[in-house]
Amino acid sequence: MQPKSKKFPAGKVTKVRKVMIDEDQAGQRIDNFLRRQLPGVPRSRLYRILRRGEVRVNKGRVRADHRLQAGDEVRIPPAWVREVPAAAPAGAMARIAAAIIYEDKHLLVINKPSGVAVHGGSGIRHGVIEMLRELRPDLRDLSLAHRLDRDTSGCLVLAKRRSALRRLHEQFREGRVDKNYLALVVGDWQLGDHRVDAPLLVRHRQGGERHVIVNEQGKSARTRFRLSRTFGKYSLLQCQPKTGRTHQIRVHALHSGYPLAGDERYGDPAENSKLKKLGLKRLFLHAQSIAFPDGPGNELHFTAPLAPGLEQFLDKLPGRLRGKSR
Repeated sequence: MQPKSKKFPAGKVTKVRKVMIDEDQAGQRIDNFLRRQLPGVPRSRLYRILRRGEVRVNKGRVRADHRLQAGDEVRIPPAWVREVPAAAPAGAMARIAAAIIYEDKHLLVINKPSGVAVHGGSGIRHGVIEMLRELRPDLRDLSLAHRLDRDTSGCLVLAKRRSALRRLHEQFREGRVDKNYLALVVGDWQLGDHRVDAPLLVRHRQGGERHVIVNEQGKSARTRFRLSRTFGKYSLLQCQPKTGRTHQIRVHALHSGYPLAGDERYGDPAENSKLKKLGLKRLFLHAQSIAFPDGPGNELHFTAPLAPGLEQFLDKLPGRLRGKSR
């Protein structure tokens, strides 16, 4: 149990609980389950109580990546839970509510705005998932089916039921989810229909910031790039990631010699400065569409329109009169 301290001055101590896992909760990792059960406990502390064996599944110790099964009994130890954080700003909540583009009894799909993290953490109090859970407290099992970088906009799928989440995760693993992104890159694209197969390795800089490089010791990563429109010095690409690695499109584009416009981490600082003067205030990467089978096997296809700001920016690009598909 974590004692009260100056760092966490207000909150309460929870009691020991034993929770039986039902069919709808089965399949999720124990660390994700604990985050829902102990929402005020920092992630680092959750992993600590797991390592110490304070959390038990069927009276035994488990690792953080252990997947729960229906009928499992989980012992949740007492923990110091911080007071519920303040509600997200009303403007941010309204923005997320307005971003919903599809909803049924299994799924919820939004056109995620750029600059909004998909979940809280690392100094971010409210991400998409926290705001949607606050907006829709009836959806107790609402979960992210996948993730987008904070600065990337576009289609983000959430599952409203554990069964739907398990099905989506299986489809991602089997490569049955088609994702299409629009990216503006610096340079006149000359590679045609270009496929990149280059492993990616995540490194952590000082302060825990993630930085990804192409490295043989990394995980397999594959991306397909095709030209959508040329603007002379800049090119608008259709990007299809075949795997789902961190910063995959950004690093593979750079590896091909064409950094993304507005990319503060992997891009060209001089070009980013020029583009900022033309009105580009963000990373030009947008998850344009996502498609996958539903339960009965019908194809579901969702599209998120490009943000008006990005459309307006394209109209300002030098060479726009020569903008054309090739």
